[in-house]
Amino acid sequence: MGAIVLNEKLQKASELALPESFSGINPHNLYLYVKSTQAAMRANTATALTRAEVRGGGKKPWAQKGGGRGRAGSKRAPTFVGGGQAFGPKNNRNYDLKVNKKQKKLALNFALNEHAQNGTLFIVESLEVASGKTKDAYAIFKALNQRDTLIVKSLLDEQTYLAFENIAASYVIESNELNAFLAANYRSIVIEKAVWETLISEAK
Repeated sequence: MGAIVLNEKLQKASELALPESFSGINPHNLYLYVKSTQAAMRANTATALTRAEVRGGGKKPWAQKGGGRGRAGSKRAPTFVGGGQAFGPKNNRNYDLKVNKKQKKLALNFALNEHAQNGTLFIVESLEVASGKTKDAYAIFKALNQRDTLIVKSLLDEQTYLAFENIAASYVIESNELNAFLAANYRSIVIEKAVWETLISEAK
C-alpha cells in the first residue's frame, strides 16, 4: 500500500506510491533513534549521598577492641542505617546517544513506510480549524476514524493549535518538528501535501 490521499471531506480519493528509497530500510535505524530520543528525555535527577557527603558520624561508634563486634570507624559507613550509599546513583551521568544525520533520515522514512503499509498514512491538501473550537477539531479527528493521530502542517496557526490542544489522542506539529520518534509513537499520521512533497524530494 501507499499513502492515502484524502479529499476535503476526509474521504479516500486516491493513493500515492512511496519512492523505492523508503523500502528495504533496516529497522535498527528506527530503534537507535527512538533509544536516543528516550535517553535524552531522562530527567537524570536520581542521586544518593556517599559516606563523604552524609552529615555526622565524627565519633567512633565503639571501641576498637573488647566488644566482640567488628571494627567501625564512623556511622557514615554504608553498613549503618542512615549511612552513605555505596555505588549509588549520581546525577552527573551522561545518557546522550549519538545518531548521525543519515540514520535519522532512514529512521523517519522507515516509520513512514510502516504507516503506509498499514494504511495509516494520510495526505491532505491542507488541514486547519479557523474557528479554533475543539468540537470542530474533534469532528475532523472522528472522521479519520483512527485511535490516535499525528498531524503535520506546513505552518501551524494558533487557531488550529488551540482547537486540537484538548484532544489527547491527537497532536499537531509543524513540518520541522517531524521526526521518527513521533512518527512511530502515533498509530496514524496526517500530512499536508506541501510537507509530503518536501519529504519526497529530500528522499531522492
